[in-house]
Amino acid sequence: MTLASLAIFCKVVDNYGDIGICWRLARQLQCEHGVAVTLWVDDLASFQRICPEIELAADSQLAQGVTVRHWRDQDGAFKPDDISDIVIEFFACDIPPGYIAAMAQCQPQPVWLNLEGLTAEEWVEGCHGLTSPRHGMIKHFFFPGFTAKTGGLLRESALERQRQAFQADQHQMTAFLARLGLTPEERDSLKVSLFCYPHAPVGELLAAWQDGREKVTCLVPEGVAFDAVSAFIGADGVAGRVATRGALTVRVLPFVPQDDYDRLLWACDINFVRGEDSFVRAQWAGRPFVWHIYPQDENLHHVKLRAFLQRYAQDGDGALASLVQAAEAWNGVPGQPQDWRQLWPALLADRVRIAARAVQWQQQMLAHGDLAGNLLAFARTSR
Repeated sequence: MTLASLAIFCKVVDNYGDIGICWRLARQLQCEHGVAVTLWVDDLASFQRICPEIELAADSQLAQGVTVRHWRDQDGAFKPDDISDIVIEFFACDIPPGYIAAMAQCQPQPVWLNLEGLTAEEWVEGCHGLTSPRHGMIKHFFFPGFTAKTGGLLRESALERQRQAFQADQHQMTAFLARLGLTPEERDSLKVSLFCYPHAPVGELLAAWQDGREKVTCLVPEGVAFDAVSAFIGADGVAGRVATRGALTVRVLPFVPQDDYDRLLWACDINFVRGEDSFVRAQWAGRPFVWHIYPQDENLHHVKLRAFLQRYAQDGDGALASLVQAAEAWNGVPGQPQDWRQLWPALLADRVRIAARAVQWQQQMLAHGDLAGNLLAFARTSR
């Protein structure tokens, strides 16, 4: 069955995570599968931070083969000819009523998917692929995930080959880090990327690095952990600022396009990531990482964090206790040690084992296929 066009509706809630996922998915569907993709986005400013070519004033524009539409005031402005073969609402956002009405008039009706958020909780396997009647149509619930009973993780077909080539080419890695401003001394140190939400205990972690025995270079995007970074530097933490105190150097980077962010993860020894998009990319980087999960009411995010750690932080020798403790402390889980002068050395002591687990996990996830391919296969059987 031919499904030649697809629309993704994205409301930006988590600044860069929502649009990051939707943009990666849109590009892959267009580039690898030849699908004509229209990406509806309500916040072009956040989009532009990860895709500099986006024009903020444009209602419609073409970016890397994807039609990008500014999602605003389009209610009632649609006809059946405007509707794509597959319609995706990301994370249960409410698409325009006029678009839904036009969908219902199509013959055949489009495949309507709610692309849900990523979680490692077991209930997802039972909900993946479920349907719900809506407006005379059927909506399907599609869950990314970590098992064969879910939609898998977002991954381009060439990603693993590109990563291996980059990490095997010291000259290429050095040139990339030099382009970001790193000195030879910084390139030779333990390199850590830092991307987190504002409530992370960044000040405590920086202090542990500063007083530690091993030299650390922390690479942080502009605007992330702004107060803690600015306090360490002694000035506003804008792109290009750098300061060294004790064993720690903090360097503030500009936001970079998605492909360069992948290279940053590949080039660093340990990555602190947040939300969903950078969390998934850290897994494909094959490096140790600590995840800062998006906060939810009543600390529901702690349940999701523990569900992931139960799957991930286990190797043949049992639980990776240092990684679990660091991740739970980073996310403010009650009852866990919070002293980063103890947590960080313990994490470093387990680094070889954690790195081996990162590679093993990556191979497990590769066996489940990729989200875009799985999504299209599901859509072909759902029309």
